[in-house]
Amino acid sequence: MTLIVGLDPARRSTAVLHLAGMLARAADTDLVVAVVLPQTWPLAAGSADAEWRGYTRDAADLVLDHAAAVLGDTVPAEYLLHDASSARRGLAELADQRDADLIVIGSSTSAPKGRIALGPESDALLHAAAVPVAIAPRGFRSAPGAVVRRVTAAFRGTESSADLVLGAADVAARIGAELRIASFAVVPPDSGTSGAGLRVEENIAQEWADDIGHQAADLLAEVSHLASAPPLGGTVIGMGDTWDAAIDRVGWEPGEVLVVGSSSLGPLARVFLGSHAAKIVRHSPVPVVVVPRRAAALDRG
Repeated sequence: MTLIVGLDPARRSTAVLHLAGMLARAADTDLVVAVVLPQTWPLAAGSADAEWRGYTRDAADLVLDHAAAVLGDTVPAEYLLHDASSARRGLAELADQRDADLIVIGSSTSAPKGRIALGPESDALLHAAAVPVAIAPRGFRSAPGAVVRRVTAAFRGTESSADLVLGAADVAARIGAELRIASFAVVPPDSGTSGAGLRVEENIAQEWADDIGHQAADLLAEVSHLASAPPLGGTVIGMGDTWDAAIDRVGWEPGEVLVVGSSSLGPLARVFLGSHAAKIVRHSPVPVVVVPRRAAALDRG
């Protein structure tokens, strides 16, 4: 198992390294820590372009030196520069070349502290990646020697999200983590045109929650009979009048990651975030792993 860690050549990021270290220790695997340098064309010796390229390589080397200092000897890691036409393409190339199981990236600097935001390159990566992508919230930190203690799988009651839960169960079992199922719903306070309308929507939401709870219980029963079953942490349902409220309501612990499936609208072999998944990612207070639909189905098979 190999994890590819993508670093921004223009800035030092500690959050993504803390997440990568936590994931690598949990999976007992090594890291490939990479800075992708965008190629320029044409490149003539002695040109201003060549001078700029030398400057960016020097800056990228400093980013890798910082990464090595942060990770230290806590996990085995290889540090490299990789030339590609874009960061998205470069990380995808490395994942393919190294037969990686996961790409780990950081959040955009536009994210509120403790939350996730995607920049243009990371958003493009999520729409093109053929392997799961883990995203660190801005400012994320883990304790020294921390590993993943709990895997929470987002469940929507669909067949593809059931595949995701079973795939997450396999991962949780392999790394010795607990598995939890979580579902989320937002009921705005101004729903309906009257108090009666709001009560109707709340009743519908409660019926949905009851149905999701029954389906999740069946899934957990299936997981419990697997040859290698992880410890089970039950089912939680977060409902609130905003996404922040709904997601915060389920409670989160240090060493936890949230696993989200890609949209059924996306290409089968790739990640594609639908609006529901995108909102969960944006409001999650813990690292998120976004899984392509085909990857989840293969884990189940």
